[in-house]
Amino acid sequence: MLSLFRHNSIALIAILVLPLLLSGCLVTPVDQSGGLGTVTVTNSNPTAIIAAARAIFPDYGYTPAYGNGSNSISFDKNSNKLANVLWGSYGDPQTIRVKVKIIRIPGTNNYRISPKVYTISDEGESGFESKRPLIGLWNAEFGPILKKVAAQSSGAGSQ
Repeated sequence: MLSLFRHNSIALIAILVLPLLLSGCLVTPVDQSGGLGTVTVTNSNPTAIIAAARAIFPDYGYTPAYGNGSNSISFDKNSNKLANVLWGSYGDPQTIRVKVKIIRIPGTNNYRISPKVYTISDEGESGFESKRPLIGLWNAEFGPILKKVAAQSSGAGSQ
């Protein structure tokens, strides 16, 4: 009887505590949300953030990709042999693309920069290029790079 009571009470506690833990995601301040690898840039502007990213990402083997605007910038890098085995397209090397989104935090001159990582097959082949998003842990790899971008672009002020 005591064993049954113990199992029921554990289940009841789990049912009561689980919503509290999950609701933490809903009350995270805007300036601290954004997912793995996300960094906040204080008192800056998109032009300064993009300039800093263009200066820092090449140090890690990335080159600017096409289609950049004022709210994002993308960089490409040829992937390693493991990525070619995991996502390869039979002899065509894979490309890792990171798109850095620039999102203004309302009511401030602060911005949130957030990475989204993709693997690209058949890059540059019109009609055959395919883009596959990678899971969140890949985004976390770019946190240290984006911290350098934030450090270089913080304090630039509004445009």
